[in-house]
Amino acid sequence: MKNIKAFIFDLDGVLTDTAEYHFMAWKRLAEEEGISFTRQDNEQLRGISRRDSLKLLLKGRRLSEEKMQELMDRKNGYYREYIKAISEKDLLPKAADLLNDLKARHYKLALASGSKNAPQVIDRLGIASFFEVIVHGGSVEKTKPAPDLFLHAAEKLGVAPQFCVVVEDAKAGIDAAKSAGMATIGIGPPERVGAADLIYPSVADIRLGDVS
Repeated sequence: MKNIKAFIFDLDGVLTDTAEYHFMAWKRLAEEEGISFTRQDNEQLRGISRRDSLKLLLKGRRLSEEKMQELMDRKNGYYREYIKAISEKDLLPKAADLLNDLKARHYKLALASGSKNAPQVIDRLGIASFFEVIVHGGSVEKTKPAPDLFLHAAEKLGVAPQFCVVVEDAKAGIDAAKSAGMATIGIGPPERVGAADLIYPSVADIRLGDVS
């Protein structure tokens, strides 16, 4: 990793862990629809869009577009209900320290999350001011694992893809960043983010000396 000028962060599982709220919302929906949904099922939804998540949850069940939209809206309503309680205490350890350090070193920062609720979440976490650019699942037509979201973030930052590093906790996100021609930092176990250029158990473990 040389000449890195910008860091592009995923949100869920990287800066905060809202995965539990997503799980609760999907499980509530699944139970209402008479579908079995476990934590193992939930792991398959990490890093992908709401629509693709719903398709996996349905396990082959085919529904009309109107019903699909109603289910997605209902799940999102549950999730938004749950995240009302989010505050700065929900930042993952050392996340704010890392953002401060990156700013002090004059890196450009962007947030690129598949969740359309990302702007509200980072407001509640108190970290919105760190990011020059915020893009989410509604910003592009194709979300992760397509590279579009990261390419859109880089374009808005004014930084070429080869000078960006993406910090992700999901295989779909690592795949998307690599397709975009960007360096990658994987957060989590190697079996999930093993394709990343650098791997750390958590954001707190990132060593900027490995990057610059």
